[in-house]
Amino acid sequence: MTAGIRVKLSTMMFLEFFIWGAWFVTMGTYLMTNLKASGTQNAEAYLTQAFGAIIAPFVIGLIADKYFSAQKILGVLHLIGAALLYYESTAPNFAAFFPGILAYMIIYMPTLALVNSVAFRQMDNPSKDFPWIRIFGTGGWMVAGLIIGKLNWEQGNLLALTFKMAAGASLLLGLFSFTLPDTPPGKKGQKTSVGDIMGLESIGLLKNRSYLVFFLASVAICVPLAFYYNFTNPFLNEVKLPQAAGKQSWGQASELIFMFLMPIFFVRLGVKKMMIAGMIAWALRYVFFAYGNVGENEWMLIGGIVLHGICYDFFFVTGQIYTDRFAGERFKSAAQGFITLATYGLGMMVGYFISGPIVDHWQTGPNMHNWTTIWLIPAGIAVVVLILFALLFKDKHRTETEPGFDIEEPSPEVQI
Repeated sequence: MTAGIRVKLSTMMFLEFFIWGAWFVTMGTYLMTNLKASGTQNAEAYLTQAFGAIIAPFVIGLIADKYFSAQKILGVLHLIGAALLYYESTAPNFAAFFPGILAYMIIYMPTLALVNSVAFRQMDNPSKDFPWIRIFGTGGWMVAGLIIGKLNWEQGNLLALTFKMAAGASLLLGLFSFTLPDTPPGKKGQKTSVGDIMGLESIGLLKNRSYLVFFLASVAICVPLAFYYNFTNPFLNEVKLPQAAGKQSWGQASELIFMFLMPIFFVRLGVKKMMIAGMIAWALRYVFFAYGNVGENEWMLIGGIVLHGICYDFFFVTGQIYTDRFAGERFKSAAQGFITLATYGLGMMVGYFISGPIVDHWQTGPNMHNWTTIWLIPAGIAVVVLILFALLFKDKHRTETEPGFDIEEPSPEVQI
């Protein structure tokens, strides 16, 4: 890769995640404060992410991979997205807001795969080059949160500006995309079935009990994850944590730190203990939120945010690596697609459906909730998933090539 291409790809990643981070974190606060939405309506808005995650593979598999260059589709989608985001900043109520955010997430979620396609096509050594490109995406998300916090848009009742800021960045990335290196369709002329897109070819892996346990735990842990996405920012603003969105960006910083430390933990812990540590962090995060406050227990609020690195890296990233090793060369791509569809589609959908009514049930007044009880519910769910996973997931032996990496071989029914 030339230096010029590296700069372009890094800029692309920065803008891609800056756009998302600019409105996604604070949308719940905007809806519940500015548009007077209920907790259920807030959850419905976040539910659009799950719909987008389910539809995205079909956009990529049936259109982008077969007919058009990835950078051109990326540009068109972000130009349309810019118009939708600007419209969202002007929506007078939730009824007008919801169709716009649904349309936006359906066109935004495919762009996550498109930016990866554009980046990977330019790399001779993706395992070495991609992390240093992708890190700019995390940086973009963090910068968006820091801007919102620094400009005091949350306490100043100015969160409509987050959608305008995201719209401007989307317009910029849409135009910039047409200058990116050409990335022609990779499967032009090939037949692609719905089963291929959904990764159903890998479903036979579920015949193995431990992989089935891992798969179900991955789906179930997305239920408490939905609580975090939906209601952390409204909660932090309700308890008056200064610059809440900016402080939430510390979670992404934590994610980066633990990503670099993961190889060390792998050698010492192995897959099962890594994933158990991630689930313990999920439960502990919500306990911190339940009993934290702006005062002597503010450290608990910050701790709950910073635990994001362990929550995400130790469970989801470890799970992706486990799936890659377990599935083998033939099924690895299908298995990754299937589990992504199940977690960010089905799992998050369930979480969004149940989190909103729970928050509404424990509302004690206008913009007032019994957050202690609310947060203990996802904490309890995480503990149940943790106990079942610890009891049922088995690691029979370690691979010789990767000390500490506990991988159970596929059962005879799914041997590759």
